[in-house]
Amino acid sequence: MSETVADDWSPADNPYAIAVSEAQWWQRTAALAVRRIRAGDDDNGDPFFDSRQIDARQLCIALRQLLMAEKLEQIALADLGIDPAAGQALEQAREQFEAALPGIKHMRDGLTHFEDWSRGKGIGPQRKRIKAGDTPRDVARHFWGFAYEPRADTVTMGPYRIDVGAVEEAAGELALAIYLAAHEVDKRNTARLRDTAVQALTGARISCGPEEAVRVSAGDDGQVWLSFTPGVLTGEPERQALAERVIAALTTSSLRLAGATTLQLAEAATSLVGGQFLWVEPDPTA
Repeated sequence: MSETVADDWSPADNPYAIAVSEAQWWQRTAALAVRRIRAGDDDNGDPFFDSRQIDARQLCIALRQLLMAEKLEQIALADLGIDPAAGQALEQAREQFEAALPGIKHMRDGLTHFEDWSRGKGIGPQRKRIKAGDTPRDVARHFWGFAYEPRADTVTMGPYRIDVGAVEEAAGELALAIYLAAHEVDKRNTARLRDTAVQALTGARISCGPEEAVRVSAGDDGQVWLSFTPGVLTGEPERQALAERVIAALTTSSLRLAGATTLQLAEAATSLVGGQFLWVEPDPTA
């Protein structure tokens, strides 16, 4: 990849993949926090700050960020016009996550917006209590008091409580659901790339299919694979001529063939003639 192409990269091009990455990072952050909490206080030399209480705070933030990753995935799915069933399945996974860890959104909000919640000025549940007639002072007291309770193995804040034992399974399932939703984007992109390759080949009067000399298939790995069907073309000169036609046809659609490394045109032709499976990809230099 050229420096120009690399410099042109932006996360805004593929937010569905960013959601997967962030979900995996925050899932592992939550798992790390659980392990540290379970390991007990590390005797950090400060009698006023138990490390488990610090890790409990980080745990709540990590779990809330998983919900943000789900939100980004939903936005990306909608923007890309993916089958609504993918978003519905992801929504169900989020609801299961929230049922397993009730109130986690509000716990995180109370931690990160303590400047408001400590005065009864927070949004969400605090605002509802104010509208119902409670005083800010009473509202602040009701939603205050963050702590990890070792005997119960729970984290609480005001009326909210989550079971630390439920964290890793819930986080893992939501992160997996985000990945599976993103995979629907990959499958559609792969199908579109295959269609583009087939159209380029048929436009050059090169037939491709199970019984034809050229096969183009969408793999479960997200790649579009191209190869010569064994036994259809027996002569090497014939295979060489077809390989050159295939490469020329793909080039017209700004596609190229690649293997373990980026291949020059002559190398791609030689690989095809030798019976190798190559994958089709957009040519970033086109």
